[in-house]
Amino acid sequence: MSDNTAIGGKNNILVVEDDKFLRDLLVNRLIREGFNVVNVISGAEALENISTLKPDLIMLDLVLPGMDGYEVLKILKENPNTAGIPVMILSNLGQKDEIDKAINMGAASFLIKANFTPSEIVSKVKNILGKDSSG
Repeated sequence: MSDNTAIGGKNNILVVEDDKFLRDLLVNRLIREGFNVVNVISGAEALENISTLKPDLIMLDLVLPGMDGYEVLKILKENPNTAGIPVMILSNLGQKDEIDKAINMGAASFLIKANFTPSEIVSKVKNILGKDSSG
């Protein structure tokens, strides 16, 4: 069984978000919770960093410069080396068809940014990674 848990036993999280305020908020919160976090602002950058980072979870915005989040998700799920990485969609798009599309493409969850606090997002991350979200 392969274990991607890296540096000091911490989980690696790749945050793909072009909104600087939200990205900084999430990254700082996740680091405080004990995660190793790498953040990028585009889908192309995300795909470039995946093989070296080997993230345990990818937090992916759908509206990104250049390649959108759906395209990134499709590429990730078609590649046997990345297909098993859970992808949490974090978007302001919240129509049922957008949510269904992402889930059907293999996203582990879909959070509408405006509906969740950073604490709730961290709890969801821990839940997806199988970590105890209490305490």
